[in-house]
Parts: sequence; structure tokens; C-alpha cells
Amino acid sequence: MDLSVVILSFNSEKHIEKCLAELHRAIVECNISHEVFVVENGSSDNSLEKIETFKEQFGSALKIINLQKNTGTTYSRNQAISQAQGKYVLVLDSDAYINSDALSRLTGYLREHQNVGIAVPRITYASGNFQLSCDQFPTLWSKLKRFFWLKKMESQSNTLAVAVEPVTVDYAISACWMIPKPVIDKVGLLDEAIFYSPEDVDYCIRVWKAGYEIHYIPDVSIVHDAQELSRGFKISLFHFSHLKGIFYLMMKHKYLFGLKRLYRQLGRE
Repeated sequence: MDLSVVILSFNSEKHIEKCLAELHRAIVECNISHEVFVVENGSSDNSLEKIETFKEQFGSALKIINLQKNTGTTYSRNQAISQAQGKYVLVLDSDAYINSDALSRLTGYLREHQNVGIAVPRITYASGNFQLSCDQFPTLWSKLKRFFWLKKMESQSNTLAVAVEPVTVDYAISACWMIPKPVIDKVGLLDEAIFYSPEDVDYCIRVWKAGYEIHYIPDVSIVHDAQELSRGFKISLFHFSHLKGIFYLMMKHKYLFGLKRLYRQLGRE
């Protein structure tokens, strides 16, 4: 099997139909063997009903995992990742819309570059504006800047926004990851000690520690119609969970204010 897709759904009725429709179109155009896992994470809206309408289009390739309650982003995705049989695993947000160009380019790039553990495309918002989906590993200061001034950061000149050739990056958000299955076999599953964010940063660090790189491929792009539950200055359970996850991440990988120690661990001094 060529491709396993892992999609996490939580109150996603606004986006999940377009996500699955665009995914199906891309798979058909690329003519690749596939399986699609949709993990329903305890939605209180009509997400599950909308997902089930795609059973006819995907047939037996569609595998719905209904968890009944919100289990966060790690345990839920792991239920699907642990079952994936494809040569490549596409981790995709329910509000991300992939196309055939991105699908074929990312898998082709990984075939040609055995040292790459995760390949990601350029990501834009539905408006077409650039989304800062890749960055340096976070420090306390950089996380504060993203928390308060992300919109301003995205509007300013950014090397990734104008890049035309593949670029090595520290980490990428998990809105659209393409990962070779052997990398997952070596690195393992997502860290379930993190409930919601920054599980993507943690996994990228572990990919680097396993001897692989993470590459941003800017010549293909997808739309991420982001719900951005933790974005902006407002108090919510997602913010507290994210803050807890950040401190856990930094304690786990033994760095806090600067990146020199972390880069030393990764052999990137």
C-alpha cells in the first residue's frame, strides 16, 4: 500500500467534508493505493455523520475510529498511526485541504531523499495569506512572541514565505506531515504525556534525534483553514494545556531559554 492518511476530527463539521472531498480527488488523480483513518474525537456536532457520508466514495479504505470523547491530539492520532500500513503516512488536520500536486510532490521528494523524516508543503490560510507553519524550536521567549504577535510575524518578511527551493527547518506544525513508514517505526508514536500541543514540536525533535531531517517544500502548497484553538490572547483550557505541554517539552529535552544545548543534542552545533 502506498499511502495511509490520518485525520483527527473534533467538532469539525464546518471543514471535514471539504477535507475528505479534496483528499479523495487528490488520491484518485495520483492513482495510489491507500487507506484513510478518520479519528472522531468526541465531537458534539455533526462531524461523525458527515464523515460517514464518505463511505461510498472511499469504500473499505475509509476506517472510522470513534473514541466517544475528546482524548487530545496524541492518544487519538496514535490509534490510527499504530495501524497504518502505507509506505508513507500523511498526517492531516481536518481543516487542511490537500491536492494532487502536493501529494505527489511530497511522496516523490521523500523517495529521492532518504535522509528526510518529514516533508511538509507551503501552507496558506483560506485567504491565501502565508501561514507560519515552520519555525525554529520554541524557547519561552519565542513562544511568547507567537502567542501575542503571530499575525504581525506572519505579515512581516519571512524567508520561508519567499523560498522557492526546499529548506531544512527545525519543526513544522502537524497540519500536513508526510512521513515514510520506516521513520515512524524508528521514532515511535506521538508522546501521550502531551494532551494538546506541542506534540508536533516534540515529534520533530525526536525525528532529528533519530538521524533524519525535516524539509519544507515551498513549490507546492495546501490550504489550512485553521481553527487555531490556542491562537491569540485569550484564556482557555487550550492555552493552559499548551503552556503545560511547553514546559513538559523543555524539561523532557533538557533546554529552556536557548537552543544551543538542544542543537548540541541533535548534532547541529
